[in-house]
Amino acid sequence: MEGTVKKWLTSYGFIGTDELDKDIFVHESDVKSRVLLREGQKVTFDLKEEPRGPKAVNVEVVE
Repeated sequence: MEGTVKKWLTSYGFIGTDELDKDIFVHESDVKSRVLLREGQKVTFDLKEEPRGPKAVNVEVVE
């Protein structure tokens, strides 16, 4: 799935997509290259269903 980092805080943030109505939570431990994400970056990721809602995993920055 593709999306854009909408908000990034110290160690987590939210990704927005055209496919889903709500933003998706992402934690820095789920970013593959351990690169710090920035707002506005394009990313690819897999969705994982968690008790609190969907979470982005295997996140990679699109060059």
